[in-house]
Amino acid sequence: MLRRLYDWVMSLAATRHAERALAGVSFIESSVFPIPPDVLLIPMVIADRRKWFRIAMICTVASVLGAFLGYAIGALAFDLIGRPVLEFYGKAGKFDEMAARYNEWGGWAVLFGALTPFPFKVLTIFSGATHLNLVTFTIVSIIGRGARFFLVAWLLKRYGAPIQGFIEKNLGLLFTLFMLLLIGGFLAVRYLF
Repeated sequence: MLRRLYDWVMSLAATRHAERALAGVSFIESSVFPIPPDVLLIPMVIADRRKWFRIAMICTVASVLGAFLGYAIGALAFDLIGRPVLEFYGKAGKFDEMAARYNEWGGWAVLFGALTPFPFKVLTIFSGATHLNLVTFTIVSIIGRGARFFLVAWLLKRYGAPIQGFIEKNLGLLFTLFMLLLIGGFLAVRYLF
């Protein structure tokens, strides 16, 4: 099933409706869809590197708007929609354990999810279900999603097709390492000083 979805999303990049498809995939991926928008963003930027900024902006704006849908699912329809989505990703059993601490660290969690291949939709739904501060949620979603998509698009614009393989193989690791260093630095400052 996932392979068919992936192939379908990849085929959209070659159509005249690619930007609308990118917006749609970016929007729905932030709440329920399993395929990340990178699968459209990457071939679209490689096809026309002059449009890198526009493509990254479409992806970012639609993804952040979709994050609000995920938040709403968590806040308004957790048992009906949210819990099945979390079960699909194997995260439903962790909800009760995480809910107690989530609001303290939720902003960092959303930022982590926005930057990495971790399923962002899990955190958008958690955020709504635990009623994470909406301003915090919005700010970190914009920063995280913007940083992720603009960096990928800029690297593709700058280095072209050869960077595609590197990004696809190492993006998750690079962002995960960055976030670990960033969070580790804040923890060190908080507990050591």
